[in-house]
Amino acid sequence: MIPRPLYIEKIRPFIDHPVIKVISGIRRSGKSMLLLMLRDELLSRGVDISQIIYINFESFANASISTADALYQKVINMKSDKKTYILLDEIQDVSQWEKAVNSFMVDFDCDIYITGSNSRLLSSELATLIAGRYVSINVETLSFGEYLDFAHPKCDLQESFKKFLRLGGFPGIHVINYDTDSAYKLISDIYASVILRDTIQRNNVRNIDLLNRLVRYVFENVGNYLSASNISKYFKSQHSSVNIETIYNYLSYLESSFIIRRVNRYDIRGKEILKANEKYFLSDHALPYALNGYHDSNISGVLENIVYLELVRRGYQVFVGKFGTREVDFVAERRSEKIYLQVAYLLSDDSVVKREFSPLLEIDDNFPKYVVTMDSFWHDNINGVRHANIADFLLNPQW
Repeated sequence: MIPRPLYIEKIRPFIDHPVIKVISGIRRSGKSMLLLMLRDELLSRGVDISQIIYINFESFANASISTADALYQKVINMKSDKKTYILLDEIQDVSQWEKAVNSFMVDFDCDIYITGSNSRLLSSELATLIAGRYVSINVETLSFGEYLDFAHPKCDLQESFKKFLRLGGFPGIHVINYDTDSAYKLISDIYASVILRDTIQRNNVRNIDLLNRLVRYVFENVGNYLSASNISKYFKSQHSSVNIETIYNYLSYLESSFIIRRVNRYDIRGKEILKANEKYFLSDHALPYALNGYHDSNISGVLENIVYLELVRRGYQVFVGKFGTREVDFVAERRSEKIYLQVAYLLSDDSVVKREFSPLLEIDDNFPKYVVTMDSFWHDNINGVRHANIADFLLNPQW
Protein backbone atom coordinates (compact mmCIF):
# COMPACT_ATOMS: atom_id res chain seq x y z
CA MET A 1 0.00 0.00 0.00
CA ILE A 2 1.74 3.15 -1.24
CA PRO A 3 0.93 6.28 0.83
CA ARG A 4 -0.96 9.21 -0.69
CA PRO A 5 -0.01 11.97 1.76
CA LEU A 6 -1.82 14.69 -0.21
CA TYR A 7 -5.17 13.31 0.90
CA ILE A 8 -4.19 12.20 4.39
CA GLU A 9 -2.96 15.76 4.97
CA LYS A 10 -6.34 17.11 3.82
CA ILE A 11 -8.19 14.81 6.22
CA ARG A 12 -5.80 15.08 9.19
CA PRO A 13 -7.02 18.50 10.47
CA PHE A 14 -10.57 17.10 10.80
CA ILE A 15 -9.76 13.88 12.69
CA ASP A 16 -11.65 13.81 16.02
CA HIS A 17 -13.64 16.90 15.05
CA PRO A 18 -17.47 16.71 14.96
CA VAL A 19 -17.79 16.85 11.19
CA ILE A 20 -18.47 13.97 8.82
CA LYS A 21 -15.60 13.44 6.40
CA VAL A 22 -17.09 12.78 2.93
CA ILE A 23 -14.55 11.36 0.48
CA SER A 24 -15.73 11.20 -3.13
CA GLY A 25 -14.31 10.42 -6.55
CA ILE A 26 -14.57 8.14 -9.56
CA ARG A 27 -14.49 4.41 -8.90
CA ARG A 28 -10.99 2.94 -8.52
CA SER A 29 -9.41 6.32 -7.83
CA GLY A 30 -8.12 5.02 -4.50
CA LYS A 31 -10.86 5.93 -2.01
CA SER A 32 -10.93 2.48 -0.38
CA MET A 33 -7.15 2.43 0.03
CA LEU A 34 -7.34 5.92 1.50
CA LEU A 35 -9.74 4.64 4.17
CA LEU A 36 -7.29 1.86 5.00
CA MET A 37 -4.48 4.43 5.22
CA LEU A 38 -6.71 6.45 7.50
CA ARG A 39 -7.25 3.39 9.68
CA ASP A 40 -3.47 3.05 9.97
CA GLU A 41 -3.27 6.74 10.87
CA LEU A 42 -5.78 6.22 13.67
CA LEU A 43 -3.92 3.18 14.98
CA SER A 44 -0.67 5.17 14.98
CA ARG A 45 -2.43 7.74 17.20
CA GLY A 46 -3.18 5.10 19.80
CA VAL A 47 -6.74 4.25 18.77
CA ASP A 48 -7.49 0.60 19.54
CA ILE A 49 -8.59 -1.58 16.62
CA SER A 50 -11.78 -2.40 18.57
CA GLN A 51 -12.79 1.26 18.26
CA ILE A 52 -12.73 1.18 14.45
CA ILE A 53 -15.69 -0.03 12.38
CA TYR A 54 -14.89 -0.50 8.68
CA ILE A 55 -17.68 -1.57 6.27
CA ASN A 56 -17.15 -1.89 2.52
CA PHE A 57 -20.51 -1.91 0.78
CA GLU A 58 -19.00 -3.32 -2.41
CA SER A 59 -18.37 -6.57 -0.55
CA PHE A 60 -21.06 -9.22 -0.94
CA ALA A 61 -20.62 -9.90 2.77
CA ASN A 62 -22.37 -6.59 3.42
CA ALA A 63 -25.08 -6.91 0.76
CA SER A 64 -27.80 -7.18 3.42
CA ILE A 65 -26.94 -3.71 4.77
CA SER A 66 -28.98 -1.87 2.16
CA THR A 67 -31.14 0.42 4.31
CA ALA A 68 -30.55 3.05 6.98
CA ASP A 69 -32.16 0.78 9.59
CA ALA A 70 -29.87 -2.15 8.74
CA LEU A 71 -26.81 0.11 8.79
CA TYR A 72 -27.79 1.62 12.13
CA GLN A 73 -28.28 -1.78 13.76
CA LYS A 74 -24.98 -3.09 12.36
CA VAL A 75 -22.99 -0.17 13.75
CA ILE A 76 -24.80 -0.13 17.11
CA ASN A 77 -23.92 -3.81 17.56
CA MET A 78 -20.25 -3.14 16.75
CA LYS A 79 -19.63 0.19 18.47
CA SER A 80 -17.04 0.57 21.21
CA ASP A 81 -17.64 1.79 24.76
CA LYS A 82 -15.01 4.41 23.91
CA LYS A 83 -15.05 6.79 20.97
CA THR A 84 -15.97 4.84 17.83
CA TYR A 85 -14.41 5.55 14.44
CA ILE A 86 -16.83 4.65 11.63
CA LEU A 87 -15.42 4.10 8.13
CA LEU A 88 -18.12 3.45 5.51
CA ASP A 89 -16.87 2.66 1.99
CA GLU A 90 -19.08 3.27 -1.10
CA ILE A 91 -22.13 4.21 0.95
CA GLN A 92 -24.28 5.50 -1.93
CA ASP A 93 -26.13 2.19 -2.37
CA VAL A 94 -27.50 2.27 1.19
CA SER A 95 -31.00 3.71 1.02
CA GLN A 96 -31.41 6.84 3.16
CA TRP A 97 -27.94 6.39 4.64
CA GLU A 98 -28.04 10.00 5.88
CA LYS A 99 -30.60 9.06 8.53
CA ALA A 100 -28.27 6.45 10.03
CA VAL A 101 -25.21 8.71 9.90
CA ASN A 102 -27.14 11.56 11.51
CA SER A 103 -28.27 9.23 14.31
CA PHE A 104 -24.69 8.09 14.95
CA MET A 105 -23.71 11.71 15.50
CA VAL A 106 -26.59 12.21 17.94
CA ASP A 107 -26.57 8.89 19.83
CA PHE A 108 -22.94 8.23 20.77
CA ASP A 109 -19.36 9.52 20.64
CA CYS A 110 -18.08 8.85 17.14
CA ASP A 111 -15.95 10.12 14.27
CA ILE A 112 -17.34 9.33 10.81
CA TYR A 113 -15.68 8.90 7.40
CA ILE A 114 -17.66 7.91 4.29
CA THR A 115 -16.74 7.41 0.65
CA GLY A 116 -18.90 7.46 -2.47
CA SER A 117 -18.61 7.37 -6.24
CA ASN A 118 -21.31 9.90 -7.02
CA SER A 119 -21.03 13.67 -6.78
CA ARG A 120 -24.70 13.83 -5.79
CA LEU A 121 -23.94 11.95 -2.59
CA LEU A 122 -25.01 15.00 -0.60
CA SER A 123 -27.55 16.56 -2.96
CA SER A 124 -30.70 14.78 -1.78
CA GLU A 125 -33.25 16.30 0.58
CA LEU A 126 -32.06 13.86 3.22
CA ALA A 127 -28.63 15.47 3.10
CA THR A 128 -30.12 18.46 4.90
CA LEU A 129 -29.87 16.26 7.99
CA ILE A 130 -26.10 16.65 7.96
CA ALA A 131 -25.89 20.08 6.32
CA GLY A 132 -23.16 22.18 7.89
CA ARG A 133 -21.68 19.15 9.65
CA TYR A 134 -19.53 17.66 6.92
CA VAL A 135 -16.40 18.43 4.96
CA SER A 136 -16.03 17.16 1.40
CA ILE A 137 -12.74 15.86 0.01
CA ASN A 138 -12.44 14.75 -3.61
CA VAL A 139 -9.93 12.01 -4.49
CA GLU A 140 -8.40 12.20 -7.95
CA THR A 141 -6.57 9.46 -9.80
CA LEU A 142 -2.79 9.59 -9.52
CA SER A 143 -0.95 12.80 -10.27
CA PHE A 144 2.26 12.50 -12.26
CA GLY A 145 4.21 12.85 -9.02
CA GLU A 146 2.23 10.03 -7.40
CA TYR A 147 2.64 7.95 -10.54
CA LEU A 148 6.43 8.22 -10.18
CA ASP A 149 6.06 6.74 -6.69
CA PHE A 150 4.01 3.86 -8.09
CA ALA A 151 5.95 3.26 -11.33
CA HIS A 152 7.94 0.03 -11.90
CA PRO A 153 10.61 0.48 -13.12
CA LYS A 154 11.45 4.21 -13.13
CA CYS A 155 12.75 5.71 -16.39
CA ASP A 156 14.13 9.17 -17.05
CA LEU A 157 11.63 11.96 -16.45
CA GLN A 158 10.51 12.53 -20.05
CA GLU A 159 10.11 8.82 -20.75
CA SER A 160 8.16 8.43 -17.50
CA PHE A 161 5.81 11.21 -18.56
CA LYS A 162 5.21 9.58 -21.95
CA LYS A 163 4.25 6.36 -20.17
CA PHE A 164 1.95 8.28 -17.81
CA LEU A 165 0.43 9.97 -20.86
CA ARG A 166 -0.44 6.56 -22.33
CA LEU A 167 -1.55 4.74 -19.19
CA GLY A 168 -3.27 7.40 -17.10
CA GLY A 169 -3.52 7.55 -13.34
CA PHE A 170 -5.80 4.80 -12.05
CA PRO A 171 -3.75 3.42 -9.13
CA GLY A 172 -4.51 -0.23 -9.85
CA ILE A 173 -2.78 0.09 -13.22
CA HIS A 174 0.52 1.01 -11.59
CA VAL A 175 0.67 -1.12 -8.46
CA ILE A 176 1.68 -3.94 -10.82
CA ASN A 177 3.75 -3.29 -13.92
CA TYR A 178 1.07 -4.22 -16.46
CA ASP A 179 1.80 -4.17 -20.17
CA THR A 180 -0.20 -1.70 -22.25
CA ASP A 181 -2.85 -4.18 -23.46
CA SER A 182 -3.52 -5.44 -19.93
CA ALA A 183 -3.65 -1.88 -18.59
CA TYR A 184 -6.22 -0.86 -21.21
CA LYS A 185 -8.30 -3.94 -20.39
CA LEU A 186 -8.38 -2.85 -16.73
CA ILE A 187 -9.29 0.72 -17.71
CA SER A 188 -12.05 -0.66 -19.93
CA ASP A 189 -13.45 -2.66 -17.00
CA ILE A 190 -13.36 0.43 -14.76
CA TYR A 191 -15.17 2.45 -17.41
CA ALA A 192 -17.81 -0.26 -17.89
CA SER A 193 -18.42 -0.39 -14.13
CA VAL A 194 -18.80 3.38 -13.85
CA ILE A 195 -21.11 3.59 -16.86
CA LEU A 196 -23.29 0.69 -15.73
CA ARG A 197 -23.49 1.21 -11.96
CA ASP A 198 -23.05 4.95 -11.49
CA THR A 199 -24.65 6.25 -14.69
CA ILE A 200 -27.13 3.84 -16.29
CA GLN A 201 -28.54 2.05 -13.24
CA ARG A 202 -28.50 5.04 -10.89
CA ASN A 203 -30.30 7.31 -13.36
CA ASN A 204 -32.48 4.68 -15.09
CA VAL A 205 -31.01 5.55 -18.49
CA ARG A 206 -33.05 3.91 -21.25
CA ASN A 207 -31.27 5.02 -24.40
CA ILE A 208 -27.93 3.36 -23.69
CA ASP A 209 -26.81 3.63 -27.30
CA LEU A 210 -27.24 7.41 -27.21
CA LEU A 211 -25.34 7.62 -23.92
CA ASN A 212 -22.43 5.65 -25.37
CA ARG A 213 -22.34 7.82 -28.50
CA LEU A 214 -22.41 10.96 -26.36
CA VAL A 215 -19.50 9.64 -24.28
CA ARG A 216 -17.49 8.93 -27.43
CA TYR A 217 -18.17 12.43 -28.75
CA VAL A 218 -17.08 14.09 -25.50
CA PHE A 219 -13.98 11.86 -25.30
CA GLU A 220 -13.01 12.80 -28.85
CA ASN A 221 -13.45 16.52 -28.09
CA VAL A 222 -11.54 16.90 -24.83
CA GLY A 223 -10.16 20.44 -24.80
CA ASN A 224 -12.74 21.74 -27.30
CA TYR A 225 -15.68 23.99 -26.50
CA LEU A 226 -18.95 22.08 -26.29
CA SER A 227 -22.60 22.82 -25.67
CA ALA A 228 -25.77 20.74 -25.70
CA SER A 229 -26.82 22.70 -28.79
CA ASN A 230 -23.75 21.92 -30.89
CA ILE A 231 -23.76 18.30 -29.69
CA SER A 232 -27.38 18.06 -30.86
CA LYS A 233 -26.41 19.54 -34.24
CA TYR A 234 -23.64 16.97 -34.55
CA PHE A 235 -26.04 14.10 -33.93
CA LYS A 236 -28.47 15.55 -36.47
CA SER A 237 -25.66 15.63 -39.02
CA GLN A 238 -25.30 11.91 -38.30
CA HIS A 239 -29.03 11.43 -39.04
CA SER A 240 -29.95 11.04 -35.39
CA SER A 241 -32.36 13.56 -33.85
CA VAL A 242 -31.70 14.12 -30.14
CA ASN A 243 -33.59 16.33 -27.72
CA ILE A 244 -31.35 19.03 -26.21
CA GLU A 245 -32.84 18.42 -22.77
CA THR A 246 -31.83 14.75 -23.03
CA ILE A 247 -28.26 15.78 -23.83
CA TYR A 248 -28.21 18.10 -20.80
CA ASN A 249 -29.50 15.28 -18.63
CA TYR A 250 -26.99 12.73 -19.91
CA LEU A 251 -24.09 15.17 -19.49
CA SER A 252 -25.30 15.75 -15.93
CA TYR A 253 -25.36 12.00 -15.26
CA LEU A 254 -21.80 11.65 -16.58
CA GLU A 255 -20.68 14.52 -14.36
CA SER A 256 -22.29 13.05 -11.27
CA SER A 257 -20.45 9.76 -11.81
CA PHE A 258 -17.17 11.69 -12.20
CA ILE A 259 -16.55 10.54 -15.78
CA ILE A 260 -16.48 14.12 -17.02
CA ARG A 261 -15.90 17.55 -15.47
CA ARG A 262 -17.56 20.69 -16.79
CA VAL A 263 -15.34 23.78 -16.76
CA ASN A 264 -16.99 27.18 -17.24
CA ARG A 265 -15.67 30.01 -19.37
CA TYR A 266 -14.46 33.16 -17.62
CA ASP A 267 -14.35 36.61 -19.17
CA ILE A 268 -10.96 37.89 -17.97
CA ARG A 269 -11.68 41.47 -18.99
CA GLY A 270 -15.26 41.58 -17.68
CA LYS A 271 -14.45 39.36 -14.65
CA GLU A 272 -17.58 37.27 -14.99
CA ILE A 273 -18.44 33.62 -15.58
CA LEU A 274 -20.00 32.95 -18.98
CA LYS A 275 -22.81 30.43 -19.42
CA ALA A 276 -22.13 29.07 -22.88
CA ASN A 277 -19.56 26.88 -24.61
CA GLU A 278 -17.94 25.17 -21.65
CA LYS A 279 -15.17 22.63 -21.93
CA TYR A 280 -15.44 19.11 -20.59
CA PHE A 281 -12.46 17.30 -19.15
CA LEU A 282 -12.17 13.75 -17.82
CA SER A 283 -11.48 12.43 -14.33
CA ASP A 284 -8.64 10.47 -15.88
CA HIS A 285 -7.11 11.15 -19.26
CA ALA A 286 -6.85 7.39 -20.03
CA LEU A 287 -10.63 6.84 -20.04
CA PRO A 288 -10.92 7.28 -23.85
CA TYR A 289 -8.39 4.47 -24.30
CA ALA A 290 -11.02 2.12 -22.83
CA LEU A 291 -13.02 2.67 -26.03
CA ASN A 292 -10.51 3.41 -28.75
CA GLY A 293 -7.01 2.55 -27.53
CA TYR A 294 -4.31 5.20 -27.47
CA HIS A 295 -3.78 7.55 -30.41
CA ASP A 296 -2.06 10.91 -30.80
CA SER A 297 -4.76 12.74 -32.75
CA ASN A 298 -5.92 14.82 -29.76
CA ILE A 299 -2.72 14.99 -27.76
CA SER A 300 -3.15 18.72 -27.08
CA GLY A 301 -6.54 18.06 -25.48
CA VAL A 302 -5.09 15.22 -23.39
CA LEU A 303 -2.27 17.48 -22.18
CA GLU A 304 -4.85 20.12 -21.23
CA ASN A 305 -6.72 17.44 -19.29
CA ILE A 306 -3.59 16.48 -17.34
CA VAL A 307 -2.83 20.12 -16.48
CA TYR A 308 -6.46 20.77 -15.50
CA LEU A 309 -6.46 17.88 -13.01
CA GLU A 310 -3.15 19.03 -11.53
CA LEU A 311 -4.54 22.51 -10.95
CA VAL A 312 -7.59 21.00 -9.22
CA ARG A 313 -5.33 18.88 -6.99
CA ARG A 314 -3.48 22.04 -5.99
CA GLY A 315 -6.72 23.58 -4.78
CA TYR A 316 -7.41 26.00 -7.64
CA GLN A 317 -10.83 26.89 -8.97
CA VAL A 318 -10.30 26.47 -12.69
CA PHE A 319 -11.93 28.22 -15.65
CA VAL A 320 -11.26 28.44 -19.36
CA GLY A 321 -10.50 32.03 -20.22
CA LYS A 322 -11.80 34.57 -22.72
CA PHE A 323 -9.94 37.84 -23.24
CA GLY A 324 -11.64 39.89 -25.93
CA THR A 325 -11.50 37.67 -29.02
CA ARG A 326 -8.63 35.63 -27.56
CA GLU A 327 -8.92 32.34 -25.73
CA VAL A 328 -6.78 31.33 -22.75
CA ASP A 329 -6.74 27.64 -21.89
CA PHE A 330 -6.92 28.09 -18.11
CA VAL A 331 -7.51 30.80 -15.55
CA ALA A 332 -6.88 29.29 -12.10
CA GLU A 333 -7.75 31.06 -8.85
CA ARG A 334 -6.89 30.12 -5.26
CA ARG A 335 -7.79 32.68 -2.60
CA SER A 336 -5.87 35.82 -3.64
CA GLU A 337 -3.70 33.94 -6.15
CA LYS A 338 -4.30 33.64 -9.86
CA ILE A 339 -2.37 32.07 -12.73
CA TYR A 340 -2.95 31.92 -16.48
CA LEU A 341 -1.89 28.96 -18.62
CA GLN A 342 -1.71 27.97 -22.23
CA VAL A 343 -1.14 24.27 -22.98
CA ALA A 344 0.20 22.98 -26.29
CA TYR A 345 1.98 19.92 -27.64
CA LEU A 346 5.15 21.46 -29.07
CA LEU A 347 6.36 24.95 -29.97
CA SER A 348 7.24 23.68 -33.40
CA ASP A 349 7.68 27.00 -35.23
CA ASP A 350 7.33 30.77 -34.82
CA SER A 351 3.64 30.76 -35.69
CA VAL A 352 2.89 28.32 -32.85
CA VAL A 353 5.01 30.37 -30.43
CA LYS A 354 3.05 33.48 -31.38
CA ARG A 355 -0.30 31.69 -31.10
CA GLU A 356 0.42 30.39 -27.59
CA PHE A 357 2.22 33.39 -26.08
CA SER A 358 0.30 36.31 -27.56
CA PRO A 359 -3.01 35.86 -25.62
CA LEU A 360 -1.08 35.89 -22.34
CA LEU A 361 1.03 38.88 -23.37
CA GLU A 362 -2.14 40.92 -23.89
CA ILE A 363 -3.33 40.39 -20.29
CA ASP A 364 -2.10 43.44 -18.40
CA ASP A 365 -1.73 42.29 -14.81
CA ASN A 366 1.05 40.92 -12.64
CA PHE A 367 -0.22 37.39 -12.05
CA PRO A 368 2.02 34.53 -13.28
CA LYS A 369 1.54 33.35 -16.85
CA TYR A 370 2.79 30.08 -18.34
CA VAL A 371 2.94 28.26 -21.63
CA VAL A 372 3.17 24.53 -20.85
CA THR A 373 4.32 22.09 -23.55
CA MET A 374 6.23 18.83 -24.04
CA ASP A 375 9.30 20.69 -25.34
CA SER A 376 12.41 19.74 -23.35
CA PHE A 377 14.88 22.22 -24.83
CA TRP A 378 12.78 25.37 -25.27
CA HIS A 379 13.63 27.59 -22.31
CA ASP A 380 12.87 31.15 -23.42
CA ASN A 381 10.53 33.43 -21.48
CA ILE A 382 8.86 36.21 -23.46
CA ASN A 383 8.20 39.48 -21.65
CA GLY A 384 7.51 37.71 -18.38
CA VAL A 385 5.48 34.83 -19.82
CA ARG A 386 7.32 31.67 -18.82
CA HIS A 387 7.65 28.45 -20.73
CA ALA A 388 7.50 25.20 -18.73
CA ASN A 389 8.02 21.62 -19.80
CA ILE A 390 4.88 19.78 -18.70
CA ALA A 391 6.69 17.15 -16.62
CA ASP A 392 8.57 19.86 -14.73
CA PHE A 393 5.38 21.87 -14.24
CA LEU A 394 3.50 18.88 -12.84
CA LEU A 395 6.26 18.20 -10.30
CA ASN A 396 6.71 21.79 -9.13
CA PRO A 397 3.75 22.93 -6.97
CA GLN A 398 5.31 26.40 -6.66
CA TRP A 399 4.55 27.14 -10.33
